[in-house]
Amino acid sequence: MIKAIIIDDEPLAREIIKEYLQTNNDVEIIAECNDGFEGMKSIQKLQPELIFLDIQMPKINGFEMLELVENPPAVIFTTAFDEYAIRAFDQNAIDYLLKPFSKDRFEQALKKFQQTNSVGPVQNILEEAALSPIQQNRIVVKDGTKIKIIPVTKIYYLESADDYVKIISAEGTFLKNRTMSFYENSLAQFHFIRIHRSYIVNSQLITRIDPFEKDSHTVLLNTGQRLQVSKTGYTKLKEALGF
Repeated sequence: MIKAIIIDDEPLAREIIKEYLQTNNDVEIIAECNDGFEGMKSIQKLQPELIFLDIQMPKINGFEMLELVENPPAVIFTTAFDEYAIRAFDQNAIDYLLKPFSKDRFEQALKKFQQTNSVGPVQNILEEAALSPIQQNRIVVKDGTKIKIIPVTKIYYLESADDYVKIISAEGTFLKNRTMSFYENSLAQFHFIRIHRSYIVNSQLITRIDPFEKDSHTVLLNTGQRLQVSKTGYTKLKEALGF
């Protein structure tokens, strides 16, 4: 028996999935959740093998919820049309259900999961979906048992931390299981610059650039932090700041 959770803020959408599963003896719905917060808690507590996940939900969306789950289960996404969502699915060959979907289409997606015991490379989908304008202007993090949504404007800088990225912000310091390259690309439009292999800085907070050893420099932020700048990073700063 496959243990599954439905995560969707629309009661009717949840009822449709349950109705479609009435004739299926292989799947047991062990929980229903109204939003991503409830969904994350239920996944951690119940450890389902499969989730039916809506994308557009209040508070945090489906993609942001998946980012916060360690070792997420297989996912069948259920969604209304979303440009970035569809692009993420198409580029990573995942199956998904576009609302409103028929019972035949639902059973096709479920059959694919049952045959492969997985539904697509979730991490690749999250990388692509994160380019959505809705997700680019904020970062969702876990703070113990709480979830925080940090606007990009409140981030001071990012620091490499082994397999994680440390986010230093007005809200505190948090770890994200992302790469520096990912944030270098996704935050560029918000005036963030990769000044060193270990640092990406909010350039609007820079108050001074000082010479350091050999060909390197340091920057002083208006928050009081001082960060090292590599030779390549200094070139990027000059181009961005126009000096």
